[in-house]
Amino acid sequence: MLKKGSGMTEQAEITAFLGKGTEFKGVLSFEGTIRVDGKVEGEILSKDTLIAGDSAYIHGEITVGTLISSGKIVGNIAASQTVHILAPGILEGNVKTPKLIIEEGVVFDGKCEMAGEKKSAEQKVVPLQEGKSAS
Repeated sequence: MLKKGSGMTEQAEITAFLGKGTEFKGVLSFEGTIRVDGKVEGEILSKDTLIAGDSAYIHGEITVGTLISSGKIVGNIAASQTVHILAPGILEGNVKTPKLIIEEGVVFDGKCEMAGEKKSAEQKVVPLQEGKSAS
């Protein structure tokens, strides 16, 4: 679908395609799966899947169900299901998702928040035990 042999098992029909050389500015909202290989500036909103190919450049806020990217993204990402960044992807911004996959060779400059609604209630803080006593 996006890259061969990267362990991706989900196959979805692409409902829209912004090819290499296309530019879009504004708010992009969609249903289904969309693939971007061009340039998008603005906000992307969907409960479904956004695929950003190697030549994609996205600058703005992304709120989707699933993001799969091997392009360059500058901006914050909120994904309700998964964020999967493939090499040679570049991500400059913060990520909020319950599941994050970053392949070797990716550049990620930002912060990540992975605690979902269920996980945050279940998480416990366990103090580390020191090997020596401080006497």
